[in-house]
Amino acid sequence: MSFQACSGISGIVKRQIPAFAGMTNAGITNVMEISPDTVILWQWGVFKINATIAFTWGIMVFLTIGSWLVTRELSTGTTLSRWQNLLEIIVKGMNDQIRAISRRESYQYLPFVGTLFMFIVVSNLLTVFPFYEPPTGSLSTTVGLALCVFVATPIFGIMKGGAKAYFISYFKPTFFMLPFNIIGEISRTIALAVRLFGNIMSGSMIAAILLSVVPLVFPVIMQALGLITGLVQAYIFAVLAMVYIASATQAHEKGANDNSLDASAQNDSVIPPLEKGGVQPRRGNAFIRGEGGFSDNKEGGKE
Repeated sequence: MSFQACSGISGIVKRQIPAFAGMTNAGITNVMEISPDTVILWQWGVFKINATIAFTWGIMVFLTIGSWLVTRELSTGTTLSRWQNLLEIIVKGMNDQIRAISRRESYQYLPFVGTLFMFIVVSNLLTVFPFYEPPTGSLSTTVGLALCVFVATPIFGIMKGGAKAYFISYFKPTFFMLPFNIIGEISRTIALAVRLFGNIMSGSMIAAILLSVVPLVFPVIMQALGLITGLVQAYIFAVLAMVYIASATQAHEKGANDNSLDASAQNDSVIPPLEKGGVQPRRGNAFIRGEGGFSDNKEGGKE
């Protein structure tokens, strides 16, 4: 009797193992296919609109309308709306961060860096809604954002120090550093894109895998942690973009300051010859007599 029971149990287990394995494989396959680029929402011939394009344009429209609604009735009095308070907190925080990194006023860089930050933040925070795929989980989106930084960096550098000074910086400290400087510009752009893509995509994949193998509680916790990760990644992306821009502008200012210091040193080294019995040009609060004379210092003493 016990032998028949064991045989029946083993038969049930043998039938359930392939089913469980098939379900797990199917779930992992679906998880591995999660990407906004693979979700086609509309197609007509060779033209198609995937989730990346749709959600990107949706976020752009949302930010545009939201900005208009918040800024249409700004007040300079003591009574401010809650939306204006929130807007001022965000703008002030970005201003402080840009000023701390660049060591100069932020009005030149806030529109560009602030737009990058707000787009990535909204894109990552909207993951709380079902059937939403963040555009930052697509490599095409992160590459596009990184290319914006790649193009903006020389633009700000040229605006600050001129085209000649900017391109000469690629040959410093020696001519042989030109290929390494170019490789550095390209590699940091790739790293900027891959870092954002990898963190957002990995968070979505981990949450989907856990949802298929464990109860709903743990994936909810991972989703909350994913929101924090999205905020951190948006902050890192904006800070790195500002660091690249600040390095491009400060390098030219350093070169200009070095040139001015060299010129002033050369001017100070040229002293007119001392005539007999004459007086050398005054330096600060002291002057020096000629042969056999004396020099008065600041306190009026004699040497």
